[in-house]
Amino acid sequence: MDSNVEKLDRVQKAIEKTRERLHSCDLCPKKCHVNRYETPGFCMQRIEPRVSATVLHFGEEPPLVKEGGAGAVFFSGCTMSCVYCQNFSFSQKNTGRDLSFEELSRYLIKIQKEGAVCLDLVTPTPNLYGFLRAYKLALEEGFTLPVVFNTSGYEEVSILELLDGIVDVYLSDIRYTDDEIGRRHSLVPDYWTVTKKAVKEMFRQTGAFREESMRGVIIRHLVLPERIAGTEEMAEFLAFELSSSVPVSLMSQYRPVYRAREFSELSRRITEEEYDYALDVIDRFGLTGWMQHFESKENYRAKPLRWD
Repeated sequence: MDSNVEKLDRVQKAIEKTRERLHSCDLCPKKCHVNRYETPGFCMQRIEPRVSATVLHFGEEPPLVKEGGAGAVFFSGCTMSCVYCQNFSFSQKNTGRDLSFEELSRYLIKIQKEGAVCLDLVTPTPNLYGFLRAYKLALEEGFTLPVVFNTSGYEEVSILELLDGIVDVYLSDIRYTDDEIGRRHSLVPDYWTVTKKAVKEMFRQTGAFREESMRGVIIRHLVLPERIAGTEEMAEFLAFELSSSVPVSLMSQYRPVYRAREFSELSRRITEEEYDYALDVIDRFGLTGWMQHFESKENYRAKPLRWD
């Protein structure tokens, strides 16, 4: 079967399945079971996609950016409520604009025409049905960019299974490796329990990221103060339960924004020593990927670099 015809068939099946599930929504692990045709769920979304911005984004990992940039669609809403969220204006406060499926489709085509390397879907799950409807229309108009599913990692496995053959790259966070820390700082009771299963499903579908095919899993790990992100446990999980070939993007950009200063352990930026510790952990477990250059304790400049 022609690859585009096959993808269209997969997308149509995913549309039908997600449409059914919106009547008692369980698209994410929150499982609100609200009727999204009548009322929004925890994520504040209904049926049509709500989008904060579509831009050529040059702040993603190097192979997702290259010369053209990642074609980022910043969706409104989120399945989590991180107290330190840097995107709180649209993830927590739901700023954005409701688009028709046709309007979003036109934005996707525009992203491709502007020379983007990939389609970067930022927190797409609350708006998954709307995206799929728009994506099908774009495919019918000749859309070919690889699809990057940019996620917190807190995903429902049965929904990820619907995306098999649709998503090319899973760009997934591992925020914490302790459910209680996830409850305290992101208002989800089972972050690590759920995310381990979700990341394994992502890996089953696509394997470790390979730049030549623009396919596979990349793990993002934001270093948090006081080692509360669980870097060692994250690295151990990747090395022994997934594969040491899965690249890690180790981020130093944490800032105490939104409600972070209400929590003493999150009320400051990380130290150079804390970031160096995380780098040492990555190296000790034989993992590779990208780091962010740490200029000083007062100033951060994102500079993705591959280490040997």
